[in-house]
Amino acid sequence: MAQARSAQTLVDLLAAETVVDWPRIQEALGGVSAMTVVRYLRQIPSRRSDNHNGRYYCLHERSRYDRLGPWRVGDIHVSVDGGLGPTVRRLVYEMAAGATHRELPERLRVRVHNTLLTLLRRGEIERERLAQRSVSLHRDAAIRQRQIQRRGALPESGQTARLGIAISHEMVIQVLLTLLQHPGAAAAQVVRYLRGHSPPISCAQVEAVCARYDLGSIGNNGGSSQS
Repeated sequence: MAQARSAQTLVDLLAAETVVDWPRIQEALGGVSAMTVVRYLRQIPSRRSDNHNGRYYCLHERSRYDRLGPWRVGDIHVSVDGGLGPTVRRLVYEMAAGATHRELPERLRVRVHNTLLTLLRRGEIERERLAQRSVSLHRDAAIRQRQIQRRGALPESGQTARLGIAISHEMVIQVLLTLLQHPGAAAAQVVRYLRGHSPPISCAQVEAVCARYDLGSIGNNGGSSQS
């Protein structure tokens, strides 16, 4: 019963204060040991912060996280995956052309250099030097080869250049990731999913990305269709 009461105390604390650091948790539980705090945290749906050395904790509520995973309270970042390592690994796996050291921090807004090194040493991701850039890739050889091929196609194609449609590497990756998460989405829907992206991504740019990767036509009022 005492354990149940302590676990509920912890739930009430996190619900009331949103994010709480380790000393505050110990204080709320009556000055218990670190091992006891860990035991109670395991009894409730909680997550620790990706930054600040994992010092902060919150309740795990899936509705809080954005499409890339992180949830932010001020400068405190918490991921749906339960840690920065699993989040970085998932994004490397999901990104159609892999991810550079610059692209991941731009999405997560935290440093990932040490995390990438750890994942690489564990064999959870691979790394290749492509177009003078270090790119993190999927551990599966077949998927990794597709990522390498798509990374090689990222520079502006002749078709999009002739159309005068400017597409940055960042835009390409964002559009492809959105289409992976929302198969069949129309161009206008993709634009809505990416609302808030800077600079804004237009329907024409979404169409250009689809044309570049031979994804078929994608209309503003319906899903994509093969031509």
